[in-house]
Amino acid sequence: MTKEFIASEMKALQSRICKRLEEIDGVSKFIEDDWIREEGGGGTTKIIRKGDLIEKGGVAFSAVHGPVSEIMKKQLGLEGNEFFATGVSIVLHPNNPHVPIIHMNVRYFELNDGTFWFGGGIDLTPHYVIPEQAKLFHQGLKSICDKYHSDFYSKFKNWADDYFYIPHRNETRGIGGIFYDHQTAESGLSKEQLLKFALDLGDNFASLYDQQAELGRHKEITPQQIEWRNLRRGRYVEFNLVNDRGTKFGLLSGGRTESILMSLPANASWEYNLKLEEESDEQKTLNNLRKGIEWI
Repeated sequence: MTKEFIASEMKALQSRICKRLEEIDGVSKFIEDDWIREEGGGGTTKIIRKGDLIEKGGVAFSAVHGPVSEIMKKQLGLEGNEFFATGVSIVLHPNNPHVPIIHMNVRYFELNDGTFWFGGGIDLTPHYVIPEQAKLFHQGLKSICDKYHSDFYSKFKNWADDYFYIPHRNETRGIGGIFYDHQTAESGLSKEQLLKFALDLGDNFASLYDQQAELGRHKEITPQQIEWRNLRRGRYVEFNLVNDRGTKFGLLSGGRTESILMSLPANASWEYNLKLEEESDEQKTLNNLRKGIEWI
Protein backbone atom coordinates (compact mmCIF):
# COMPACT_ATOMS: atom_id res chain seq x y z
CA MET A 1 0.00 0.00 0.00
CA THR A 2 1.75 3.13 -1.21
CA LYS A 3 1.75 6.60 0.27
CA GLU A 4 0.12 7.84 -2.95
CA PHE A 5 -2.79 5.45 -2.40
CA ILE A 6 -3.21 6.59 1.19
CA ALA A 7 -3.22 10.23 0.05
CA SER A 8 -5.90 9.49 -2.55
CA GLU A 9 -8.06 7.86 0.12
CA MET A 10 -7.66 10.92 2.37
CA LYS A 11 -8.61 13.22 -0.50
CA ALA A 12 -11.75 11.18 -1.21
CA LEU A 13 -12.62 11.26 2.50
CA GLN A 14 -12.49 15.06 2.47
CA SER A 15 -15.03 15.16 -0.37
CA ARG A 16 -17.43 12.77 1.38
CA ILE A 17 -17.28 14.73 4.64
CA CYS A 18 -17.90 18.09 2.94
CA LYS A 19 -20.90 16.74 1.02
CA ARG A 20 -22.48 15.44 4.21
CA LEU A 21 -21.78 18.62 6.19
CA GLU A 22 -23.42 20.75 3.49
CA GLU A 23 -26.54 18.60 3.87
CA ILE A 24 -26.47 19.00 7.65
CA ASP A 25 -25.98 22.77 7.52
CA GLY A 26 -28.68 23.19 4.90
CA VAL A 27 -27.66 26.69 3.75
CA SER A 28 -23.97 27.25 3.07
CA LYS A 29 -21.63 25.49 0.66
CA PHE A 30 -17.90 24.94 0.95
CA ILE A 31 -15.56 27.13 -1.03
CA GLU A 32 -12.44 25.39 -2.29
CA ASP A 33 -8.89 26.68 -2.08
CA ASP A 34 -6.13 24.64 -3.73
CA TRP A 35 -2.56 25.38 -2.74
CA ILE A 36 0.95 24.24 -3.54
CA ARG A 37 3.82 23.91 -1.09
CA GLU A 38 7.08 25.15 -2.56
CA GLU A 39 9.13 22.50 -0.75
CA GLY A 40 6.90 19.71 -2.10
CA GLY A 41 3.26 18.73 -2.28
CA GLY A 42 0.18 20.76 -1.50
CA GLY A 43 -3.46 20.39 -0.63
CA THR A 44 -7.02 21.62 -0.74
CA THR A 45 -8.64 23.62 2.04
CA LYS A 46 -12.44 23.81 2.00
CA ILE A 47 -14.12 26.50 4.07
CA ILE A 48 -17.77 26.94 5.02
CA ARG A 49 -19.08 30.20 6.52
CA LYS A 50 -22.23 31.93 7.70
CA GLY A 51 -24.38 28.84 7.53
CA ASP A 52 -27.53 27.91 9.38
CA LEU A 53 -25.57 25.68 11.76
CA ILE A 54 -21.91 26.51 11.12
CA GLU A 55 -20.60 30.03 11.58
CA LYS A 56 -17.15 29.01 10.37
CA GLY A 57 -15.64 25.65 9.58
CA GLY A 58 -12.91 24.06 7.55
CA VAL A 59 -12.08 20.65 6.12
CA ALA A 60 -8.46 20.55 5.00
CA PHE A 61 -6.62 17.91 2.99
CA SER A 62 -2.87 17.94 2.51
CA ALA A 63 -0.19 15.70 1.09
CA VAL A 64 3.23 17.24 1.62
CA HIS A 65 6.79 16.01 1.38
CA GLY A 66 10.35 17.24 1.52
CA PRO A 67 13.52 17.29 3.57
CA VAL A 68 13.40 16.92 7.34
CA SER A 69 14.75 20.27 8.49
CA GLU A 70 17.00 20.76 11.47
CA ILE A 71 14.26 22.58 13.34
CA MET A 72 11.87 19.65 12.71
CA LYS A 73 14.47 17.23 14.06
CA LYS A 74 15.06 19.37 17.14
CA GLN A 75 11.47 20.35 17.95
CA LEU A 76 9.66 17.19 16.83
CA GLY A 77 12.29 14.56 17.48
CA LEU A 78 12.28 13.29 13.89
CA GLU A 79 15.02 11.26 12.27
CA GLY A 80 15.65 10.63 8.61
CA ASN A 81 16.23 12.92 5.68
CA GLU A 82 12.89 13.02 3.85
CA PHE A 83 9.29 12.92 5.06
CA PHE A 84 5.81 12.48 3.59
CA ALA A 85 2.64 13.45 5.43
CA THR A 86 -0.99 13.34 4.38
CA GLY A 87 -4.29 13.68 6.16
CA VAL A 88 -7.59 15.41 6.72
CA SER A 89 -8.24 17.95 9.48
CA ILE A 90 -11.61 19.44 10.46
CA VAL A 91 -12.81 22.12 12.87
CA LEU A 92 -16.39 23.40 13.03
CA HIS A 93 -17.49 26.46 15.03
CA PRO A 94 -21.30 26.64 15.29
CA ASN A 95 -23.51 29.69 15.61
CA ASN A 96 -25.57 28.41 18.53
CA PRO A 97 -23.83 28.17 21.94
CA HIS A 98 -25.88 25.02 22.61
CA VAL A 99 -24.02 23.22 19.81
CA PRO A 100 -20.43 22.17 20.49
CA ILE A 101 -17.24 22.88 18.60
CA ILE A 102 -15.89 19.69 17.04
CA HIS A 103 -12.47 18.72 15.74
CA MET A 104 -11.21 15.70 13.84
CA ASN A 105 -7.85 14.82 12.38
CA VAL A 106 -6.65 11.64 10.67
CA ARG A 107 -3.15 11.53 9.28
CA TYR A 108 -0.37 9.35 7.92
CA PHE A 109 3.35 10.04 8.22
CA GLU A 110 6.26 8.31 6.52
CA LEU A 111 10.04 8.76 6.58
CA ASN A 112 12.43 7.75 3.82
CA ASP A 113 13.88 5.00 6.01
CA GLY A 114 10.55 3.14 5.82
CA THR A 115 9.27 4.24 9.21
CA PHE A 116 5.54 5.06 9.15
CA TRP A 117 2.71 5.75 11.53
CA PHE A 118 -0.93 6.80 11.68
CA GLY A 119 -2.47 9.28 14.07
CA GLY A 120 -5.66 11.19 14.63
CA GLY A 121 -8.82 11.35 16.66
CA ILE A 122 -12.04 13.23 17.31
CA ASP A 123 -12.86 15.48 20.25
CA LEU A 124 -15.82 17.60 21.30
CA THR A 125 -15.74 21.05 22.92
CA PRO A 126 -19.19 22.00 24.21
CA HIS A 127 -19.79 25.57 25.26
CA TYR A 128 -22.16 24.07 27.83
CA VAL A 129 -21.38 20.56 29.02
CA ILE A 130 -24.44 18.31 29.22
CA PRO A 131 -23.40 14.89 30.59
CA GLU A 132 -26.07 12.97 28.68
CA GLN A 133 -24.83 14.42 25.38
CA ALA A 134 -21.23 13.71 26.31
CA LYS A 135 -22.23 10.10 26.96
CA LEU A 136 -23.80 9.80 23.50
CA PHE A 137 -20.64 11.12 21.86
CA HIS A 138 -18.34 8.77 23.71
CA GLN A 139 -20.61 5.79 23.07
CA GLY A 140 -20.42 6.53 19.36
CA LEU A 141 -16.64 6.62 19.44
CA LYS A 142 -16.42 3.44 21.48
CA SER A 143 -18.57 1.56 18.99
CA ILE A 144 -16.14 2.48 16.20
CA CYS A 145 -13.04 1.64 18.25
CA ASP A 146 -14.44 -1.72 19.38
CA LYS A 147 -14.66 -2.91 15.77
CA TYR A 148 -10.87 -2.75 15.55
CA HIS A 149 -9.45 -3.44 19.00
CA SER A 150 -11.03 -3.95 22.43
CA ASP A 151 -8.45 -1.68 24.08
CA PHE A 152 -8.62 1.22 21.62
CA TYR A 153 -11.39 3.24 23.25
CA SER A 154 -10.04 3.19 26.81
CA LYS A 155 -6.47 3.79 25.65
CA PHE A 156 -7.32 6.54 23.18
CA LYS A 157 -9.85 8.17 25.50
CA ASN A 158 -7.20 8.61 28.20
CA TRP A 159 -4.76 9.84 25.58
CA ALA A 160 -7.28 12.49 24.52
CA ASP A 161 -7.78 13.61 28.12
CA ASP A 162 -4.04 14.16 28.41
CA TYR A 163 -3.58 15.71 24.99
CA PHE A 164 -6.51 18.14 24.93
CA TYR A 165 -5.49 19.79 28.17
CA ILE A 166 -4.62 23.43 28.79
CA PRO A 167 -1.98 23.39 31.54
CA HIS A 168 -1.96 27.14 32.13
CA ARG A 169 -5.72 27.00 32.77
CA ASN A 170 -5.75 23.64 34.57
CA GLU A 171 -8.69 22.52 32.46
CA THR A 172 -9.39 20.29 29.50
CA ARG A 173 -10.34 21.88 26.20
CA GLY A 174 -13.69 20.07 26.22
CA ILE A 175 -15.08 16.64 27.04
CA GLY A 176 -12.37 14.88 25.06
CA GLY A 177 -13.01 11.97 22.76
CA ILE A 178 -10.23 9.82 21.36
CA PHE A 179 -6.69 10.66 20.31
CA TYR A 180 -3.92 8.42 19.01
CA ASP A 181 -0.49 8.89 17.48
CA HIS A 182 2.48 6.87 16.21
CA GLN A 183 0.34 3.80 15.54
CA THR A 184 2.25 1.17 13.57
CA ALA A 185 1.84 -2.56 13.00
CA GLU A 186 2.97 -2.99 16.61
CA SER A 187 -0.48 -1.68 17.65
CA GLY A 188 -1.98 -5.01 16.62
CA LEU A 189 -3.39 -3.76 13.33
CA SER A 190 -1.82 -3.96 9.90
CA LYS A 191 -1.09 -0.87 7.83
CA GLU A 192 -4.26 -1.57 5.83
CA GLN A 193 -6.35 -1.92 9.00
CA LEU A 194 -4.96 1.29 10.47
CA LEU A 195 -5.98 3.13 7.31
CA LYS A 196 -9.43 1.55 7.46
CA PHE A 197 -9.79 2.68 11.08
CA ALA A 198 -8.86 6.25 10.13
CA LEU A 199 -11.34 6.28 7.24
CA ASP A 200 -14.06 4.79 9.44
CA LEU A 201 -13.60 7.60 11.95
CA GLY A 202 -13.81 10.11 9.12
CA ASP A 203 -16.92 8.61 7.59
CA ASN A 204 -18.69 8.64 10.98
CA PHE A 205 -17.64 12.21 11.78
CA ALA A 206 -20.64 13.95 10.21
CA SER A 207 -23.17 11.61 11.82
CA LEU A 208 -21.62 12.07 15.24
CA TYR A 209 -21.80 15.83 14.82
CA ASP A 210 -25.32 15.81 13.40
CA GLN A 211 -26.49 13.96 16.50
CA GLN A 212 -24.99 16.63 18.76
CA ALA A 213 -26.17 19.52 16.60
CA GLU A 214 -29.80 18.40 16.53
CA LEU A 215 -29.87 18.45 20.32
CA GLY A 216 -28.99 22.14 20.45
CA ARG A 217 -29.26 24.02 17.18
CA HIS A 218 -32.91 25.04 17.65
CA LYS A 219 -32.61 26.18 21.26
CA GLU A 220 -33.16 29.86 21.97
CA ILE A 221 -30.08 31.85 22.92
CA THR A 222 -29.38 34.88 25.07
CA PRO A 223 -26.70 37.59 24.77
CA GLN A 224 -25.06 36.14 27.90
CA GLN A 225 -24.78 32.73 26.21
CA ILE A 226 -23.20 34.31 23.13
CA GLU A 227 -20.65 36.03 25.38
CA TRP A 228 -19.88 32.70 27.04
CA ARG A 229 -19.57 30.99 23.65
CA ASN A 230 -16.95 33.54 22.63
CA LEU A 231 -15.05 33.12 25.90
CA ARG A 232 -14.93 29.35 25.38
CA ARG A 233 -13.70 29.99 21.86
CA GLY A 234 -10.91 32.02 23.42
CA ARG A 235 -9.83 28.94 25.37
CA TYR A 236 -9.92 26.97 22.11
CA VAL A 237 -7.60 29.50 20.49
CA GLU A 238 -5.21 29.33 23.43
CA PHE A 239 -4.88 25.57 23.17
CA ASN A 240 -4.38 25.58 19.41
CA LEU A 241 -1.71 28.25 19.44
CA VAL A 242 0.13 27.29 22.62
CA ASN A 243 -0.26 23.54 23.09
CA ASP A 244 -1.33 21.78 19.89
CA ARG A 245 1.47 19.69 18.35
CA GLY A 246 -0.30 19.51 14.99
CA THR A 247 -0.26 23.30 14.68
CA LYS A 248 3.41 23.36 15.64
CA PHE A 249 4.29 20.66 13.11
CA GLY A 250 2.45 22.46 10.33
CA LEU A 251 4.25 25.72 10.99
CA LEU A 252 7.66 24.14 11.54
CA SER A 253 7.39 22.01 8.39
CA GLY A 254 6.70 25.03 6.22
CA GLY A 255 2.99 24.35 5.88
CA ARG A 256 0.49 26.86 4.57
CA THR A 257 -0.36 29.24 7.41
CA GLU A 258 -3.91 30.00 6.24
CA SER A 259 -4.78 26.31 6.16
CA ILE A 260 -3.09 25.56 9.48
CA LEU A 261 -4.94 28.39 11.24
CA MET A 262 -8.32 27.63 9.68
CA SER A 263 -9.15 26.05 13.06
CA LEU A 264 -9.52 29.47 14.66
CA PRO A 265 -13.03 30.90 15.09
CA ALA A 266 -14.31 34.03 13.39
CA ASN A 267 -14.83 35.72 16.77
CA ALA A 268 -13.46 34.97 20.24
CA SER A 269 -13.22 36.84 23.54
CA TRP A 270 -11.14 37.10 26.68
CA GLU A 271 -12.21 38.69 29.96
CA TYR A 272 -9.86 39.56 32.77
CA ASN A 273 -10.27 37.53 35.98
CA LEU A 274 -13.78 36.30 35.16
CA LYS A 275 -15.88 35.33 38.17
CA LEU A 276 -18.86 33.02 37.79
CA GLU A 277 -21.78 32.25 40.08
CA GLU A 278 -21.25 28.85 41.70
CA GLU A 279 -24.55 27.33 40.51
CA SER A 280 -24.52 28.85 37.04
CA ASP A 281 -24.50 26.72 33.91
CA GLU A 282 -21.18 28.29 33.03
CA GLN A 283 -19.54 27.24 36.31
CA LYS A 284 -21.04 23.75 36.03
CA THR A 285 -19.40 23.50 32.63
CA LEU A 286 -16.02 24.46 34.06
CA ASN A 287 -16.46 21.82 36.77
CA ASN A 288 -16.72 19.20 34.00
CA LEU A 289 -13.57 20.30 32.18
CA ARG A 290 -11.16 17.95 33.89
CA LYS A 291 -9.30 14.77 33.13
CA GLY A 292 -10.50 11.31 33.96
CA ILE A 293 -14.28 11.70 33.76
CA GLU A 294 -15.79 8.38 32.69
CA TRP A 295 -18.67 9.47 30.47
CA ILE A 296 -19.80 5.91 29.75
